[in-house]
Amino acid sequence: MRRSLPPLNPLRAFEAAARLGSFTLAAQEMRVSQVAVSKQVRALEEYFGMTLFERGHRSIRLTQDGARLLPPLTRALDDIAAATSGLKQRGRRDMLSIQAYTTFAQRWLIPRLALFSRAHPEIEVRLTASLLPASFELGGVDAAIRSGNGHWPGLMADPLAPLELVPVCRPGLLDGTAAPAEALRGVTLLHSLSRPDDWSAWLRSAGAAAAGIGGNNGMKFENSAMAYEAALQGAGVAIGIRVLVQAYLAAGELVAPFGHVHRLQDGYYLLYPAGAAQSRAFQVFREWLLCATAAAQQADAALSPGWLPPPVLPSGPSARFPAG
Repeated sequence: MRRSLPPLNPLRAFEAAARLGSFTLAAQEMRVSQVAVSKQVRALEEYFGMTLFERGHRSIRLTQDGARLLPPLTRALDDIAAATSGLKQRGRRDMLSIQAYTTFAQRWLIPRLALFSRAHPEIEVRLTASLLPASFELGGVDAAIRSGNGHWPGLMADPLAPLELVPVCRPGLLDGTAAPAEALRGVTLLHSLSRPDDWSAWLRSAGAAAAGIGGNNGMKFENSAMAYEAALQGAGVAIGIRVLVQAYLAAGELVAPFGHVHRLQDGYYLLYPAGAAQSRAFQVFREWLLCATAAAQQADAALSPGWLPPPVLPSGPSARFPAG
């Protein structure tokens, strides 16, 4: 016989809020935001067509219907937890869901994840790529790597690496002794549609914006990874993000024909919900990621002594990178 069950996530949110007497405490237990818990409870109330909580300014109190629902629901969830706890421990690793941009994932994170997995085989990282803001409220993402100025309401932001722009191309494509305004005239510029202003920003900072070089002209690609691939094939000059092209430069596959690096005020950050309890798996991954990005910048400075040295990483969440 087919069971007719209410939506389970709203049931969990209601039970946690009712048991703890607080949406905030329920959010911390479930590792989601308070807004997410409130939305789930509202959804359950709409499903039943009744009010389960009386909401005050800073408090909640169960209605009679809510009080009748809580005891059997808590017992049912306890039974589920007891029945599955043994299975959970047998051969299962801690799961960690990370979201990042496609190019950052391909060019920086994935090459290093094998090292993390060997050091922490008990943690399984699930990596997804997206340009959209991470949806922490739905509970599907533990943390996200995003670029910005370090300020995201309701989120903690750990600085990872600055955004520094540098043109890159296949060896021999450009005269490395010529000034940018002369060397780039008539050369195809390779753009990322996800970062449409990078070429114009670099040209302005290099004093080449008024030299008749169109910062928006050239070939355009969906993301930076595709633009870098086009540069590898000799299609033109891509505007690279230094931390993402350093491996190409170190291997000699691409070169940076000009010494000028333009540092943006934005940087890459690790984002996660503020105030939410974090799992041990996340804490381990966060510490590893912060150490890995710092080490990569030190290696970058050693490989590129003629370039601007990387800035000292700002300390603390929501710190900002200095503009160049």
